Amino acid sequence: YTLATGAGESIVRAFLFILLNEVAKLTHRRHELKQILLAAMIIQLTISPLSIRSASFQLSYAAMAGIAFINPWIQSFWPQEKGHKNLPHKIWETASVSISCQLTTGPLAWYYFKSFPTNFILTNLIAIPLVGLIIPLSILAIILQGTGICPELLVTAIEGLVTLLTASLEIIAAI
Repeated sequence: YTLATGAGESIVRAFLFILLNEVAKLTHRRHELKQILLAAMIIQLTISPLSIRSASFQLSYAAMAGIAFINPWIQSFWPQEKGHKNLPHKIWETASVSISCQLTTGPLAWYYFKSFPTNFILTNLIAIPLVGLIIPLSILAIILQGTGICPELLVTAIEGLVTLLTASLEIIAAI
């Protein structure tokens, strides 16, 4: 996938994150987000030092830095609960990730694009759960299609979810 999409800086970062995380799991090593972030950055900059000048590199790593370094602190504002997380807690977790990312990417977005996304929390509260359904259902549809049995109902459901996502984001963008 990384090569098929042109190996852009943010895609390479994602590939390195997955690779390093999986290698750490397979070798029973610590795989904390902070260490993976720094290791991926060192590897990527070693291979391509000039990528540090790329807005996509900077935004991608800034977003992950927000999640790794700021999100745990923001998460701590919600009292720790044992057992099942209720809906308000899940909403808080999604919102806190959004806030963490915006704190680190916002200044870069302003620098490069002279804009700051103001509806990021609302957008992510809608997009993340929908994408969380769209991606696995799409993978299932591809697998079933490969076996020759892809139910039309599944394809219709995926199309409906994508339409809902697109329409939601268009409405939010118009605000």
